[in-house]
Formats: sequence, structure tokens, C-alpha cells
Amino acid sequence: MFQPRIPVNPIPTGQIVPVITPTAIEQHHPAPVTPCGCQHHAPAPVAPAPPRSTTQLTPGAVVAVAGAGVAVVLVVGAVLVSMLLAVAITGASLAICALVIRSLITTDAKRR
Repeated sequence: MFQPRIPVNPIPTGQIVPVITPTAIEQHHPAPVTPCGCQHHAPAPVAPAPPRSTTQLTPGAVVAVAGAGVAVVLVVGAVLVSMLLAVAITGASLAICALVIRSLITTDAKRR
């Protein structure tokens, strides 16, 4: 049952090599021990450890985790809002520059 079963593989020459399996397993039995005059003590039984849950959160830990989550959300929100504001300011500046340049070009063309 616990021995690996290797499949029969064809050799490149086309011959099939069979797998040789042992027919019997020899088991060695230790010689019987003669009792001695000394005193042997059996090892003390060890009590199994109680099962532990994966996470144990105290009320303080829950408050700390919630506070950390709120802080992360605030920081990420501030970064995203500042990036959006930077894009909006850049767009508005480019629009104003385009209007000024167009005005200068049209006034210059009318003077000639």
C-alpha cells in the first residue's frame, strides 16, 4: 500500500521493461528482554494542549485596528484629492494660457 507504483515505460527501442516488485517483506523482531532487578519508571503522561483559536481580539485591539483603518483611509483620500486638485489647476492654467495666446494672435493679425 505504501510502496510507490512506477508505471511501465517504453524504451526508445520499443521494448517494454516490466517493473520488479518484491514478493515478501522481511520483518525483524527484537529479542525478548529479560527483566532486570532495577526499577524502571514509565514516563508521565503529557496532557494535550487545548485548541487555540486563530485570532483573539480584545476590545482594545478592535479599537486600534479600526483607528488604523480610518487613518489609512484618510491618508489615501488626501493623496487622491491632492492629485486631482493638481490636475485641475494644471488644466485651468493651460486653458488660460491658450486663451491669452489666441487673443494675442488674433489682435496681431488684425493690426496688419
